[in-house]
Amino acid sequence: MNYQLMAGASKTNITPKVGAYLQGYGPNTISESINDDLTATAIAFEYGETRVLFISATVCSVQTELSKRIRKLISEEADISENNIILSPTHTHSGPRANGISGWGDIDTEYCNMILIPQVVKAAKEAIDSLKPAKIGVGTTESLVGINRRQYDVDGIIRLGQNPWGLFDKTMTVLSLKGEDNKPIANIIHYGAHCTASGVNTEISRDWAGVMIDRLEEESGAITAFFNGAEGDVGPRLTNGGTMANIHYAMELGAVAAQDALRAYKTIKQYKSVSVDCVTDRIKLPYEPRIPLEEAEEKIKALTNTTVNTAGLRHYFLSNVIASYKAEEPEKTHLEFPQTIIRIGEVVFIPFPFEMFSEMSIRLRHYSSYTHTLCLSNTNGANGYLPSQDQICRGGYEIDVFKHQSVQQLTNDADNYIINENLRIMKKL
Repeated sequence: MNYQLMAGASKTNITPKVGAYLQGYGPNTISESINDDLTATAIAFEYGETRVLFISATVCSVQTELSKRIRKLISEEADISENNIILSPTHTHSGPRANGISGWGDIDTEYCNMILIPQVVKAAKEAIDSLKPAKIGVGTTESLVGINRRQYDVDGIIRLGQNPWGLFDKTMTVLSLKGEDNKPIANIIHYGAHCTASGVNTEISRDWAGVMIDRLEEESGAITAFFNGAEGDVGPRLTNGGTMANIHYAMELGAVAAQDALRAYKTIKQYKSVSVDCVTDRIKLPYEPRIPLEEAEEKIKALTNTTVNTAGLRHYFLSNVIASYKAEEPEKTHLEFPQTIIRIGEVVFIPFPFEMFSEMSIRLRHYSSYTHTLCLSNTNGANGYLPSQDQICRGGYEIDVFKHQSVQQLTNDADNYIINENLRIMKKL
């Protein structure tokens, strides 16, 4: 049976009040002004009996349990399975705390309950209610907005910075939706890079991605959403080399990103109705054994900083390891989580509840049988960094976080497992 592609979109404001704590750099960064409003954008698709929903929220990350809660609420209030919903933050560090991380501050419960949740649900319902016959076009370009941020210094130490020879995914993809009457419905921009060009700032902002979103929206006349790809080891490429990031550099870089998005958009020559498919399954990633109790007790005694950033996370990790031994908890063999993969024509979206390294995105695209394979970071959960195994031996900030995210560390080859698990699930499409 031939079905018609249906699509609908909506956007709502999710800006917190000035004075809200910002997420991303430390527990004490307080907003003092609003540079640009934060938004939640929902784009719904339907094809026959299949209905799916993409939500982009311009916040840093969304706690795994909160993400589940939001998707469940949407399912209860709209005619869609919670398994068919993708909730993806853009990872701006100039947004409020929708995820509590030890060392970076507690979740902002008031903001989540009063603004984020109701506004995301509102956008989702409006997008579904606005479904109408649609057609889609896809364009791509090469973008140098991002750069590998694992700066490899002469002393052999990896620092956050700019690595001109490091790997990153250069492909920017734009999906454009129009009605059968050729009136614009929505755009999706996909690219992988941290939204941290503003640095440790006090302005509420979508960072560089906001300029890009607004410019394509203005040019096309369609609601536009940004979905961040493999950004775990990719930072913004700054004219100052990344040493003095601020809101002005974020706007400057956003203008470059806007030109790239427009270039990809203008390569679209054909719009057509396509089929939609969605598969759900579960992914299992292997754990290493816990570190010995004696080792955890010795390390926690040696800590001098126990509250800020990775030092706070390390203290939290060691405390939990010790508590797990005292509670006689059994060791786990795997981290297991639900997975939803969505196909729109020849475009496949693969959510990762991690800040995954760019190599995984490039490898999955290479192995995939689909024309466009788009990985989404921090999506439907927030489990911290997932590095490629070749980088673990070099250490650095992301690796330090990776090793202290939970009581048991994922194995160094977890990247191989997650790639093969997703390829297995993709075969069901």
